[in-house]
Amino acid sequence: MHEYTSTAQVWGLTCPGFPEEVSRARRWTRDILCGSPLAEDAELIVSELSANAILHTASGRESGSFHLALAVSSRVVALSVTDDGGAGTSPKVEHRDQEAEHGRGLGMVSAIAHRVVVHDSDGGHTVTAELFMDMHPGGHPC
Repeated sequence: MHEYTSTAQVWGLTCPGFPEEVSRARRWTRDILCGSPLAEDAELIVSELSANAILHTASGRESGSFHLALAVSSRVVALSVTDDGGAGTSPKVEHRDQEAEHGRGLGMVSAIAHRVVVHDSDGGHTVTAELFMDMHPGGHPC
């Protein structure tokens, strides 16, 4: 294969920042990954990242939105959610007590995904979670 050729497929979806759009993001992810052993984990991750964008950033304000990107190859599923910013701080993984009512979502995503990366993006943030085929969370081969 040529070094600039990719067999990955990439999809994108922009959603208005309404709470009901989280279920739309889940359905979209489930439909794209239909039949994949990673579909359930990916759906949970997209749900959490989308909800975080709406709850904690300008994405949830009037005329706000969030953008999803889903890249699928034979080895990895990468899920990215980009918010509209305005939170004042970058998203970060926190490991909170099981009883905590807030702040556990990104920690849960990092427990499910093999890798989670946060980038500043056009005034907002992009959180990308990667799921690798045939590997357990934490990057250890089966």
